[in-house]
Amino acid sequence: MLQAEGTATAPDKIKVEFDNFEHGFPEGFGPRGWGALAYWIGIAFAVFQLYVAAFNYLPSQVVRGVHVGFLVLLTFGLIANFTAKSNFGRALGWAIGGAGFLCGLYQWIFYADLIARDGDPTRLDLVVGTVLAVLIFEGTRRLMGAALPLMCGACLVYWFFGQYLPSPLNHRGYDFDQIITHLSFGTEGFYGVPIYVSATYIFLFILFGSFLERAGMIQLFTDVSLGLFGRTRGGPAKVAVFASGMMGTISGSGVANVVTVGQFTIPLMIRFGYRRAFAAGVEATASMGGQIMPPVMGAVAFIMAETLGVQYSEIVKAAAIPAILYFASAFWMVHLEAGKHGLVGMKRSEIPSAWKALVTRWYLVLPLAALVYMLFEGFTPLYAGSMGLALTVALILGTAITTGASSNVIRYIFWIGLALVVAALSRDGLQIVPVASVVVGLIVITAFVRGGFRALRDCRDALAESAKSAITVGMACAIVGVIIGMMSQTGVGTIFGGWVIGLGEKSLFLALIMTMLLSILLGTGIPTIPTYIITAALAAPALAKLGVPLIASHMFAFYYGIMADLSPPVALAALAAAPIAKENPDKIGWEAMRIALAGYVIPFIFVYSPALMLQAGDPMAAKLGFYGAVALASVKALVAIALFGMVAIGFLFTRLTLIERLVALGAAFCLLGDFQLSDTAGFVLAAAIVLWQWRQRPPAPVEAV
Repeated sequence: MLQAEGTATAPDKIKVEFDNFEHGFPEGFGPRGWGALAYWIGIAFAVFQLYVAAFNYLPSQVVRGVHVGFLVLLTFGLIANFTAKSNFGRALGWAIGGAGFLCGLYQWIFYADLIARDGDPTRLDLVVGTVLAVLIFEGTRRLMGAALPLMCGACLVYWFFGQYLPSPLNHRGYDFDQIITHLSFGTEGFYGVPIYVSATYIFLFILFGSFLERAGMIQLFTDVSLGLFGRTRGGPAKVAVFASGMMGTISGSGVANVVTVGQFTIPLMIRFGYRRAFAAGVEATASMGGQIMPPVMGAVAFIMAETLGVQYSEIVKAAAIPAILYFASAFWMVHLEAGKHGLVGMKRSEIPSAWKALVTRWYLVLPLAALVYMLFEGFTPLYAGSMGLALTVALILGTAITTGASSNVIRYIFWIGLALVVAALSRDGLQIVPVASVVVGLIVITAFVRGGFRALRDCRDALAESAKSAITVGMACAIVGVIIGMMSQTGVGTIFGGWVIGLGEKSLFLALIMTMLLSILLGTGIPTIPTYIITAALAAPALAKLGVPLIASHMFAFYYGIMADLSPPVALAALAAAPIAKENPDKIGWEAMRIALAGYVIPFIFVYSPALMLQAGDPMAAKLGFYGAVALASVKALVAIALFGMVAIGFLFTRLTLIERLVALGAAFCLLGDFQLSDTAGFVLAAAIVLWQWRQRPPAPVEAV
């Protein structure tokens, strides 16, 4: 546990339980032989995905089919491993999963035949398609609960019987074979864009993050965060914000951040005086922000790029400033809370040196830096992720090889020699085969050095764990294919879009409010990925027709899907933090909403000021130029979230009265508004309240002579 005095150390693992497996399975893979079966199937899944990423020789439909087959197999198998009471129950679970795997394999075995008879399915095609649909629905229900399957089931019922509804809700009607073919064999159902992204980018980046964690990246982020902010006012909470933000650059999973980084930061914040609910709310807020922090941004960024048909780097650039503002807001909130309650930082003896941590383990940043560089240079995410992963593996194995070296000279010779070998093999451009050859060579060398088998075992474990981590994301991507397929065939999405456009003609603000409420309501019951996919399909095109830049409209839907995990009554991130903080989840949820206030405001800012997302169309660009508009939008947003923080916490230099809060709130809304002299009024009121607070500050304590 955390020591009362002395150096802060990571606490013992705190067990976090959920009603389902939406946020991950327990540690391990199950009992004895059943666990070994799941472990090796997970490795086979990961190896298949690595082969696809590196060589890409298989048709896309085959890759999607095998990917879904592995997902269903591991879903039923692992759930049986962890929940069945007997070997018979586990065997039954694996048998059902095996049927799902065969359904996916069917796409590979009969690939040419399925193309030849497209639109004219055989009886076997219909049986396989129906079984696959049943297994995806049941697997998702067991994995995530009933909310998402029920929603998709309602769409399926509408698909079958919508022709009997009154206009304009009705459609022309579809036969059973048309629906099953569209759903289970086309590219707009189970095998649509979401599962394509899951089978390519998402799995690869989950694997990349898993290897980085095993290389020691979490410890590096934690040490740097402690070194930079540990001694500042309310330092432990700032450490939580910074460390979770950095973790988000490689994991992109909010709840996963809560149950990893939160194991250390939440007890640390409580020990230094933060209320339990506030400490857990800080971690939940910062961890959920990991999904909007470039470069990885969770799975949604990849889906968004594919949906919009833009380069992934465009999504990353658009998300950068809002993500920085989100974390700056959380940082500001904990700073104000610390000042309000007089909380101090940590002692020098309790924190590591940030500089020493970077000097010692700077090389861990190389894969992430290489990834970012390649993304912005125009390489595909698949290629950039593959190279980043190969570099991470090389670092892990190279470190294992050089650990036993007798002197630094030998270590330097090894690393320089390795760099020269890679450069020589890649003189005509960085290619997969030469890089893979180097990795294979390092594996062989590692097997013959002392401690090498431990490094190889860590790499093998990372493969299996990545497959396990990919299950919930992949199954969510598969089942939302029902909604995408239904909308593409029936055209029902145009009805909702028409409502949004109708509202927007009267008031864009009302259309945005409607989209926000839809995202939050959907997100209270289902994960972020399907929330974004559904809302983006329904509302984002309508917002785009109202003049909102396309990326901004999709990012608007994305943000509120994330905020749903912080919003009571569900607040899944708060639920994850509750057992660590030993506090009521609802209290944590309300605190998280207060801390994440900027997350509810920033989307409105970038809709009205697209320059905040580096998008064209900002009204101030004509007067100030593009970069002038970017600067103005950033300053306005920064001042606005600073004011909202003052209102939420009730403190700046001293505690705010009700009148002072109302003035600050009015100033913030002026900066968000789009009416004559609104910016001027906002800046004047903001300056007035800050100056007034500064004059009301208590006198500095006089030190005794």
